[in-house]
Amino acid sequence: MKSLEHAVVGAVVGSIAAVALQPPGGVPFLVVGAVFLSVFIDLDHFLIARFERGDWQNLRTAVTNPRVGLVDQEGVFPEFGPRFNLKRLLSHHLIGGVAVGGLAVAGAATFAAFVGIVLYAHVVCDFLRDLELA
Repeated sequence: MKSLEHAVVGAVVGSIAAVALQPPGGVPFLVVGAVFLSVFIDLDHFLIARFERGDWQNLRTAVTNPRVGLVDQEGVFPEFGPRFNLKRLLSHHLIGGVAVGGLAVAGAATFAAFVGIVLYAHVVCDFLRDLELA
């Protein structure tokens, strides 16, 4: 999904989760955090691309051409196939597991649940897009 789409999903899911769970921090702050998390978890794509290509060309493309980086995001990783998508989704799961587990161990169980819900929605949206269902 594109960043704007993830931001909208993050705002909706974050709002519902914030109202339902009432974690500390206040609903507006948590919604902003959900949007931030929903969008910026995708930065892991650039690390995966770096390991795949051996250079930072994909990041340079996104940074030096705002149209590609913000609007035409399909043009950022055109050379990668289905294995890239699998690595991207695995990376999201690993990041989510570490974040949720770390928060739970730190005693912030409600916040861990909030982060887990937001990241779950992100990954489901990625799967739906990859399967061409959304």
